[in-house]
Amino acid sequence: MDEYSCFVDWDKMDVSAQSQDTKELTCTDFHELKQLARQGYWAKNHSLRAKVYHKLISNIPCRTVTPDANVYRDIVVKIIGKRNSSSLPLPEFVDNSLIPTYCLNTEGVGAVRKIILCIANQFPDISFCPALPSVIALLLHYSKDEAECFEQVCRILACNDPSKRLIDQTFLAFESSCMTFGDLVNKYCQAAHKLMVAVSEDVLEVYSDWQRWLFGELPMAYIARVFDVFLVEGYKVLYRVALALLKFFHKVRAGQPMESDSIQQDIRAFVRDIAKSVSPERLLEKAFAIRLFSRKEIQLLQMANEKALQQKGITVKQKSCLLMFQQNVHLAVHAENFKSEIVSVKEMRDIWSWIPERFALCQPLLLFTTLEHGCSLSRFYSHSEGHEPTLLLIKTTAKEVCGAYLSTDWSERRRGGSKLSFFGTGECFVFRLQPEVERYEWVIIKHPELASTASETENHAQPASSTLSFSSIPSDPSDRLSPFLAARHFNLPSKTASMFMAGSSECIIVGGGDGQALYLDADLNHGRTSHCNTFNNQPLCSESFQISILEVWGFRD
Repeated sequence: MDEYSCFVDWDKMDVSAQSQDTKELTCTDFHELKQLARQGYWAKNHSLRAKVYHKLISNIPCRTVTPDANVYRDIVVKIIGKRNSSSLPLPEFVDNSLIPTYCLNTEGVGAVRKIILCIANQFPDISFCPALPSVIALLLHYSKDEAECFEQVCRILACNDPSKRLIDQTFLAFESSCMTFGDLVNKYCQAAHKLMVAVSEDVLEVYSDWQRWLFGELPMAYIARVFDVFLVEGYKVLYRVALALLKFFHKVRAGQPMESDSIQQDIRAFVRDIAKSVSPERLLEKAFAIRLFSRKEIQLLQMANEKALQQKGITVKQKSCLLMFQQNVHLAVHAENFKSEIVSVKEMRDIWSWIPERFALCQPLLLFTTLEHGCSLSRFYSHSEGHEPTLLLIKTTAKEVCGAYLSTDWSERRRGGSKLSFFGTGECFVFRLQPEVERYEWVIIKHPELASTASETENHAQPASSTLSFSSIPSDPSDRLSPFLAARHFNLPSKTASMFMAGSSECIIVGGGDGQALYLDADLNHGRTSHCNTFNNQPLCSESFQISILEVWGFRD
């Protein structure tokens, strides 16, 4: 059909979806380009999409020495020789990945393998890149020859803009992206996450499939639309679409029996057959309706997950490392080593499924219990300080069980001197286990002093304990703190920063979510909750309660 058609089997393509209009793309403004990509401006014109891809990829900042088309022409004969391309062994870094054909003809299918082997020759630092076959297969649709496709893929791989992440090329980067995706699912797809926890013994293994859903199972028409936006907006788009896929899977399959013995296989099958239930336009619409956090926040979370993996010595895909990783993540709460007077092993595992993935690598460690250490707030602090994060569990005399995940070391309270000091991050949350299980989305705690202008003196501020207020998070992500990271990462002024934990010699306060918050007196015998009436959810526990047992748990490597 055009100069970019030499690898396409048009008998397998939906030609009726292609437009013959001679469109051109002249805009250079990023925001306008982003809107055109999301709207599918070049999606129905094969030639125009090829030209747009070439333009976008040519503008990717790359290493000084990046292999180009001429390099491919020089090395392909030496590397491939006279061997049949269909029988060429693939390098280990593609991990036996699916090699989607995407309606390629026989020559195109063979070209994918040839290009992969030439890339392996030119990029010896790539150790794990399961998305590569799919990217090559897709770009062959919009390349004049193998050499041009090779050059475009090399530019994507050689991107040296630290703010523009494109394709994972190491096992560390890939595995940390899976953990980050798990964190995002926990935040944005709680209903689906609850289902995964209920039917799968290995939740992270399910989430480790997220790139395969996109670069392997998703049909050609869908991944091409995703790639349109990906080349403009970057890696964050992939998280958005994967979250949307999981949301649709839960919506379509909710209440239905599993089609196989594996939820992993069911999701793969759903994505392969997604055309039966969701159009490409609806998928993208759903993806961009998710109020995902900023690129910087996600990047920092990814770095935190990478650091956690490095500390565990998990940086390459080796059987021993993977076994240790699975044991740490999925068997963190060992039945034989865990004993709590408040929660069962199963309940603790449920809680573990809510915490950030990087801490799910650790095992619970009992730091404080009122049964052993008494009802003293000072002893609570002395046993909890030096540990970050911690888990607070409470059982009331009415048999209610609730608690909180506390992201920050309690020693941070000392910054406020003798006054009630506010600190913490948006990873804090409160939850209820009895009489019903409920995890509450976080809100900020606003202290009157923090909202005051810098010119106001502290003498005019009222006591914090009597003027505590709770507020839901603004809908605009730019108006709030990172839900994952501390204020110090963003150089926010301490006088205007909203925090999530508070502690003094008289009480502790934890801001939960959906209007929920927990207040404990100094004697650790009595507590109360605050519940915003604008929400329909059930309260955390009784508005005023007597504590039967209180435990604090840390996280042990």
